[in-house]
Amino acid sequence: MWTICKKELQQFFSNLTGYIAIILFLLINGIFLFVLKDGIFDFGYATLDKFFELAPWILLFLVPAITMRTLSDEFKAGTFEILQTRPITKWQIVAGKYFAVIIVILFVILPTLIYVVAIKNLSASGGIDSGGIVGSYIGLVFLAAVFASIGLCCSGFSNNAVIAFLIGVFACLIIYFGFSALSKLSFFANGPDYYIEMMGIDFHYSSMSRGVLDSRDLIYFLSVIFLFMLITVKNLHKK
Repeated sequence: MWTICKKELQQFFSNLTGYIAIILFLLINGIFLFVLKDGIFDFGYATLDKFFELAPWILLFLVPAITMRTLSDEFKAGTFEILQTRPITKWQIVAGKYFAVIIVILFVILPTLIYVVAIKNLSASGGIDSGGIVGSYIGLVFLAAVFASIGLCCSGFSNNAVIAFLIGVFACLIIYFGFSALSKLSFFANGPDYYIEMMGIDFHYSSMSRGVLDSRDLIYFLSVIFLFMLITVKNLHKK
């Protein structure tokens, strides 16, 4: 499993793709937070709420872009058959690729800690809501981990990386925002709207972004990750 993980990391960082992903994430966030109107400076107080509202939408496109080649290229190049001859299980193949994606995502998110330092130094009182920021970062990592499992799953359904990317973005969008939008329909008002909203990622991510680490949110994220990894394994068995 770790051999596959190492191979995926070497492939990702052996060209400019990995570095471009990190630079783009920081650049887009930096422009929206510090340059454009309604950014951090317009809030009037030291907070990173704007970053934690914006980051999921960037990750929604960035993570599928990272995962789109993980399995689709194996099918296209015919190397998946070689993997099957090795003494490893389908779960080890999927887990190895998944952990490689998670490590890449951590490399993408880690440099954003500079925003915390910048906000703290710019604060008039020199203080920020550390507890809320820690909770928000944990929520952001879990959110990216769910997107990674969805993107990896979608990569296993097509030999074409572009198609895998588009399916991944659509699936992430539906599971992140779709249930929340569906719950706001008047048809579900004063009834199952709350439970429908709970099925979406946005509900649990928003809860963790307030600095509240609820076991129900953690169980939800872990369950969704396991579900999509299980679907990926089942799909590989069919192939």
